[in-house]
Amino acid sequence: MELRLLNYFATLAEELHFSRAAQRLSISQPPLSVAIRQLEEEIGAALFERSSKGVRLTAAGAHLLPRARQLLALAGQAAQETRDVGQGVRGHLRLGFVGSALYRGVPQALAHFQNAHPQVRIDMRELNSAEQLLGLQQAELDMGLVHSVMLPEGLRSQLLMQEPFVACLPRPHALAGHAALDLAQLKHERLVLFSSAVSPLYHQRIYQMCMAHGFAPEVRHEVRHWLSVLSLVSLGQGAAIVPAALQRVGMPDVVFIPLLGEQPQSELLAVWRSQPDNPLVHKLLLSLQSAVQAVQAPDPGA
Repeated sequence: MELRLLNYFATLAEELHFSRAAQRLSISQPPLSVAIRQLEEEIGAALFERSSKGVRLTAAGAHLLPRARQLLALAGQAAQETRDVGQGVRGHLRLGFVGSALYRGVPQALAHFQNAHPQVRIDMRELNSAEQLLGLQQAELDMGLVHSVMLPEGLRSQLLMQEPFVACLPRPHALAGHAALDLAQLKHERLVLFSSAVSPLYHQRIYQMCMAHGFAPEVRHEVRHWLSVLSLVSLGQGAAIVPAALQRVGMPDVVFIPLLGEQPQSELLAVWRSQPDNPLVHKLLLSLQSAVQAVQAPDPGA
């Protein structure tokens, strides 16, 4: 049953006059008459009674009219919603993120984005970088927020921010009062690190930083989440080397101290699929870029 025929029928049912209905539809009267007969033949029932006195609905026509209006309204709504999705006004985004992203302006970006796009639903999943790349490749995520990675084919990325690594120590530690530290001063410390299985690049980067300063780190604990790193440090279970943004966590009994010299940077990247193009992804990316730039890591020596 064509929507065009239902629209012709509903218009004629409202006007009960072929000429006026045809004028509303911007067609001539003969095509309207042909369309109504075609609809009646398709349904198998007369929808209008035609006489010298005019046109009126049959019982079958009266039964069809509210249903035709409902179908037309649903079709119009579907078309509008589809246009909204195509224009990035409505839709659903699945966002993966590493835990440190929560302290790098991402919550502020999401709040701004949701205020500007109330008809867009965002579902968040905390995953490590490798899990996010797999989720993007399998179309289970629309965007990921990851640390530095080697991108598989078919994915694009945008650097959102770079920030220094800092030393994280228990507050009673003998080095806690220093304004800055040479990384070599931590060579006798047992470190709390992300598991190499969870974040191999971060794990490798910390090892490389330590080796560049003449020592192989002694790893005491390997964990899966940044809060676990800070919690273990606060309990005196070791030291850690973490992105400066983690100072915003507000964990008690830990101090953050900048590292002297040139050091690798901790990076946060947005990653998404090249195809198909999703306008919502690009709008979210703009919100992330703006919010992340506004949230600067505090000076660890302040």
